[in-house]
Amino acid sequence: MTGIVQSSEREAKPLTREAALDTIALAAMLLFAHGQTTERTIVAAERLGCTLGVPVRVLPYWGELTVEIEGTSVSQIVPVKPLGVDMGKVHAITTVVDNVCNGTLRAEAARAALAVAGHLPSASTLRFTLFAAVGAASLGVIFGALELTSLILMALSAAFGALVRRWLSGVSGNPLIQPLSAAAIAGVVASVAGRLQLSDGIALVAFCPCMVLVPGPHLLNGAIDLARTRIALGITRLVYAGLIVLMICAGHLIGFTIGGATLSPAGPSAPVPLIADVIAAGGAVAAFGTFFSMPWRQLPIPIIAGMLAHAVRWALISFAGANVAIAAFVACILVSVIVTPVVDRWHLPFAALAFSAVVSMMPGFYLFHAARGVIELVSIGPTAPASLLTAIAANGATAFLVVMAMTFGLILPRMLFERFLPAPA
Repeated sequence: MTGIVQSSEREAKPLTREAALDTIALAAMLLFAHGQTTERTIVAAERLGCTLGVPVRVLPYWGELTVEIEGTSVSQIVPVKPLGVDMGKVHAITTVVDNVCNGTLRAEAARAALAVAGHLPSASTLRFTLFAAVGAASLGVIFGALELTSLILMALSAAFGALVRRWLSGVSGNPLIQPLSAAAIAGVVASVAGRLQLSDGIALVAFCPCMVLVPGPHLLNGAIDLARTRIALGITRLVYAGLIVLMICAGHLIGFTIGGATLSPAGPSAPVPLIADVIAAGGAVAAFGTFFSMPWRQLPIPIIAGMLAHAVRWALISFAGANVAIAAFVACILVSVIVTPVVDRWHLPFAALAFSAVVSMMPGFYLFHAARGVIELVSIGPTAPASLLTAIAANGATAFLVVMAMTFGLILPRMLFERFLPAPA
């Protein structure tokens, strides 16, 4: 009996200050690396620190996190770059933090549980490839491509690009190689299809497989950091997202050069019936949820929210004559109002559900046209026409306004909920 009591006392022994700091730093590093918003990463780390009896302050930077014990000179610097988006891991890590804070997981077991959560597998290659095809075709429908041949070409191009991306992720740690290669594949497929006259919508065949490459979470996380006055981190996130967009544009040019064709500017999007837009939005949300490695059981929530948001966006643009920024703002407010109570009650990551529901509204077309215009401006030089500068400014400004509208639409309801309706314990 005495041995059992002594063993229990040893198991209940609190962590040393250094061990607690190490556990907190690991939790913060994993959340930051896998796409959790900066604010929720800090909140989770500080909550875990209070539970472990070590109040901490978290200082996030691009490339490292500094976790320091308040009132002391003791700190730990963890090298980490927020390059990934894996919401399955974010959910698992958040669950470990919740269990420690709720007393259902012993403090000394927390580090091992966090390590396991951080090594959970991402979405399978089959699921990743299949939903890349679904996502590209769905975005094609949203942008007005209703021709079956065009949708098939988009799906095949995106699927092949997804397979190449997965292969590259295993052989290279450079995150820019994947979008460059996938965009080049999309350019080759579109240029060959254009030369063979397989489709009338070659611009959409080229662009839609690359829409699934647009770094929506990085753009939104960067904008949210700027809104919370984390200026340096926000700018760095946006620069990283901009590099990915440039890689996509460069891949397009490479692909069309290999295919021996040129890409003509896409015309205005054709009107899409409401039912087609809403169904396609559900497919796009499911695809992005898969890219973020969201567990199957969580997918219905962002799918429903995303379909409702697209219906509202469609109605505002079609009936009320709203511009794309205003429509996106209202749709994102709706998504945030729906998702926030759910994530608070079920302790799910807000970024996973909210971002997945709205990233299909990211202004990929405007970003691509602006970046493509910049590349064309550089190639032409001083003799570039004034219309090219106007087009670059218009597309860039529209993309910026849409991203900011989406960001504020998402974070305003979230912040109001946190202020007036605290999350249940």
